[in-house]
Amino acid sequence: MKHQGMVYLVGAGPGAWGLMTIKGLKLLESCDAVVYDHLASHHFLSCLKPGCRKVYVGKQAGRHSMSQEEISGLLVRLAKEGLTVVRLKGGDPFVFGRGGEEILALEENEIPWEIVPGVTSAVAVPELAGIPVTHRGVSRSFHVITGHTMGGEGATPDMRPYAALSGTLVFLMGFGQLSSIAAGLIAGGKSPDTPAAVIENGSLPNQRVLRAPLGSLAGEAIRAGLGTPAIIVVGEVAAFELCPKGALPLSGTTIGITGTPSFAARLRQALEREGADVRNVLEMKVIPYESSDEVQRAYRDLEGYTWLVLTSANGVQCFFEGLYRSGRDFRAVGHLKFAVIGKGTAGELEKYGFRPDFIPESYCARSLGEGLVKLLGKEDKVLLARAAMASKELPAVLSEAGIAWEDVPLYDVMPERREPEGETGALPAPLDYLVFASASGVRGFFGAMESRLASFGGTRRKPRLACIGDITAKALGEHGQHADVVASSYDIDGIVRSLEEDVSLRNESMTHLDIT
Repeated sequence: MKHQGMVYLVGAGPGAWGLMTIKGLKLLESCDAVVYDHLASHHFLSCLKPGCRKVYVGKQAGRHSMSQEEISGLLVRLAKEGLTVVRLKGGDPFVFGRGGEEILALEENEIPWEIVPGVTSAVAVPELAGIPVTHRGVSRSFHVITGHTMGGEGATPDMRPYAALSGTLVFLMGFGQLSSIAAGLIAGGKSPDTPAAVIENGSLPNQRVLRAPLGSLAGEAIRAGLGTPAIIVVGEVAAFELCPKGALPLSGTTIGITGTPSFAARLRQALEREGADVRNVLEMKVIPYESSDEVQRAYRDLEGYTWLVLTSANGVQCFFEGLYRSGRDFRAVGHLKFAVIGKGTAGELEKYGFRPDFIPESYCARSLGEGLVKLLGKEDKVLLARAAMASKELPAVLSEAGIAWEDVPLYDVMPERREPEGETGALPAPLDYLVFASASGVRGFFGAMESRLASFGGTRRKPRLACIGDITAKALGEHGQHADVVASSYDIDGIVRSLEEDVSLRNESMTHLDIT
């Protein structure tokens, strides 16, 4: 008998990655299938386990790829397959999320379920725009209203019941009816001078906030070019601007990243701390070569080496996991000294109980080699355990110094093509920057997505290309592309600093053009 599945209705919050509950995130990390719509941020999909089934149902204003009945039926079918299913919804499942309808369908089919509340955008989005929905002496209540079904185009809905309310009015999914909502509230008795606001892309780095009197709000929104998703706030509190002073260095910058899941997660976190809107463009998977004759021979002959060089966190993981599976353990490397590139690689090495004996000041292959030759003698033999097709600079420096070495391909990195069902994988647009973390990542991208980069032209701006080091930049050049930004140090901090410097220089240039 097939095991019965379970459905979790999870609120993703208003959109920003960090505003999801811990429980919701843990369920995403462990579920077998996720059913999500347009309102759920794409960021959340990056934490899914390998093999998780992703189904995009794309429910948004003016476009339904699935009816609500079809979505409910899908949840039932997936659960009957024995899967643990997360139904991921923007905001909270019970705040105009139609979560109740889905639960009734699950109940009817005797499917077990659980609700995981989310931070509702009705409160969070105004709050993050500096607008408190309640404030002593100004507003003692707030009212959440859906604008999705109000009248039709050109129609003025009956807004008199809402116009009579004394608290703050928050309209979700109402941007397409903004003119009708404003006209209806004024016809119902609201003063045209009532403070109001439209918040586009609330909680996200590209959030825009427009404040205007109710009477001119719709016209101002059109002139500003605002669009969906957007929330409308009407009431005296809309005049407040309770926002932190000063923008973060990468605020308003959209950055696409490529890399393995562990690297991409760390890079995303670092970029988002500086205010960037980060998009996963291409996920790379690590393919260990531990069973190859070359790697197995290196494991057997470890006593013949004096130094082990590891140039990435992936290399550290592959080396030690392969060592253990080869039948040996840490005693086999007790006599070795370790050299690594970068703090990330050093940190990964320390997880296995070893501290590096050498880290170059400049995180690149040449600096590593030049530093090593000062520490090595003719009696030393170096094992380079690296990615396939790694830079030839390091062994060249060692050879010039007469140091014996062996270069063993430990792993390769290839693109992981896992398109969500029902959603075409396209290069997110517009991107300001596209970041490459390795030469293998460049090769993987151009093997899988070159046409999507080439499609940027005309009205679609091509992103500036950023690399974590010279070797990666060289790989870009081999594909006919110029690296606009090259990090001086081979680590996440280096690429973040370089992006900040480039953004600052470009902003200064634009300011100069505006002045002149």
